[in-house]
Amino acid sequence: MNRDTSCSHLKKTEQFVEPFLGKGLCHDKRILFMKTLYLAKGDRHFMKGFYSRKLHSLLGVIPLSLFFIEHMVTNFSAVEGGKEGFNDAVAFLNGLPLVIVLETLLIWLPLFYHGVYGLYIAYQAKPNVGRFGNERNWRYTLQRVSGVITFVFVIWHIWETRFQVALGNVTHEELGGVIHGIVMNPVTFILYLISVVAASYHFANGLWSFLVSWGITVGPRAQRVSSYICMSLFAIVALMFIASLLAFRSMDFQVATSMIDAVKTVLI
Repeated sequence: MNRDTSCSHLKKTEQFVEPFLGKGLCHDKRILFMKTLYLAKGDRHFMKGFYSRKLHSLLGVIPLSLFFIEHMVTNFSAVEGGKEGFNDAVAFLNGLPLVIVLETLLIWLPLFYHGVYGLYIAYQAKPNVGRFGNERNWRYTLQRVSGVITFVFVIWHIWETRFQVALGNVTHEELGGVIHGIVMNPVTFILYLISVVAASYHFANGLWSFLVSWGITVGPRAQRVSSYICMSLFAIVALMFIASLLAFRSMDFQVATSMIDAVKTVLI
């Protein structure tokens, strides 16, 4: 904050406290009192932002990272078991008790907060990789960029899967056919590839950042080791998602019903 802005805030503070101070305090004590009051107000704003960021960070790991891993495993069942394996995994998830309540509390609400507040953080970010192109600055910038890509992709992916099921356009058993139609289109296939790689990086680098910001990995050596682990995790998760997309291109997932063809026409 520059000097002119600080003076402006001090003048406003002085106008506010004038009726309470009266004329009994000397000028220096009045200025000291107003500065203390102004700094206290700034501390409250700082702590509010601190707790908001902490909650954003925590929700990114618990439960969203766990959901991300579960989603990866479910999709990878298409690699291991084809259409039947994927349908069995989807049926298992939808057969869980209170599945709507669990999804709302553990996925949709945390995802909404993490995504919207993450956009706010990205908007406030001031990347300086042009001046200081070190590793951490690049990771800081890529975390924000990958977060925006992931947020847009999640909305798109939910629309073409969960929303279509909720609207009655497709059933859970037909979701594999919907994804098959999407990944068979070269443009949407490339967009999916970029999105799953971005989401994988955001997950893995976010986990590393969580370990640092929460004081779990404190020293340089611990942060370096955790970086190797998290970046290895990024590579593994990204490859598993890419393998899943390739599996969905298999003719095993092709569905010839008129309903699926209509949905694919709208989505593509």
